[in-house]
Amino acid sequence: MNVRSIKYKRAQCGKCFSTNRRSAEQHRRSHSGKKPFECTVCSKRFTRSGDLVRHSRIHTGQKPYKCLECDKTFSVSGNLTAHMRVHTGDKPYKCLECDETFSRSTSLTSHMRVHTGDKPYKCSLCNKSFTRSGSLKIHKRHVHSNRRPYDCRYCGKLFKCSRDLKQHVYTHTGAKAYSCRHCSECFTQHVQLRTHLLKSHNEGTWFTCYICQKKFTYSRDLKAHHRYIACSQDL
Repeated sequence: MNVRSIKYKRAQCGKCFSTNRRSAEQHRRSHSGKKPFECTVCSKRFTRSGDLVRHSRIHTGQKPYKCLECDKTFSVSGNLTAHMRVHTGDKPYKCLECDETFSRSTSLTSHMRVHTGDKPYKCSLCNKSFTRSGSLKIHKRHVHSNRRPYDCRYCGKLFKCSRDLKQHVYTHTGAKAYSCRHCSECFTQHVQLRTHLLKSHNEGTWFTCYICQKKFTYSRDLKAHHRYIACSQDL
């Protein structure tokens, strides 16, 4: 079908583009460093107009992509696609070392560091290293920062992150915000709901250690388990 289409080849990197010159021009900016599209709020610049549109949603709070299963909304279509795998159970990214599967390619990349031992994210304050940038941010917030911007409206207790505050509020309200869609069970914490779905309804996927076959509800718990094993072997 593309026999008659014109292809443009970038001499600098060899990448080819078809249909029109626009894609080639956008790619050329990645080499030249030219960023003609500027955010009117924070002045951040971008090589492509589409990147500026997505960035602008940070300021506007717009989330046009909505999940039809749980009504959760997203600012980027790719995040919605990845989120849908929570409902479908699809995990197309497979580790070649231990056969563990993931719903996101970024999760697989982070997981591979369990096998390689690579920790590219280093704390500038204590030189502790991490496999993921998110882990480094959490480390800095909890270890090196005393800032607690989230306060409980019931008792005034302060917290470093909104997730901790949310869990704390349940101790005052007794609310069980996480309900099972298969039965009448309700839970105060999401981890309790996930464990219930796995044990009672066989919904979701256990994260299993390939060394000792121990099962975990969350991948982060499995990763912590792997790190504990690695440290034990070094002793």
